[in-house]
Amino acid sequence: MLELDKGEKHTLDMACQMNADYVIIDEKIGRNLAEYLGLNVTGTLGILLAAKKQGLIDSFTDYAMKMRGHCIYYHPSLVAKLATQIGK
Repeated sequence: MLELDKGEKHTLDMACQMNADYVIIDEKIGRNLAEYLGLNVTGTLGILLAAKKQGLIDSFTDYAMKMRGHCIYYHPSLVAKLATQIGK
């Protein structure tokens, strides 16, 4: 856990204490540790996929790209791959 930042450590600690259904973490090291701890993991893009599937947003791709304006970057090929899974 030494390589995790304070927020990720706190997130994992709280998820374990509360027996959370899911933990939302994007960083690879944090995701790996969460899975090792037996937690179900999703990321920000997973939340956007769920929102699109539930009809809460019009376009997964548009929202994923809007995140760039908030300094959150995902590789375009990952966004495209996920978008094809749900029909954009």
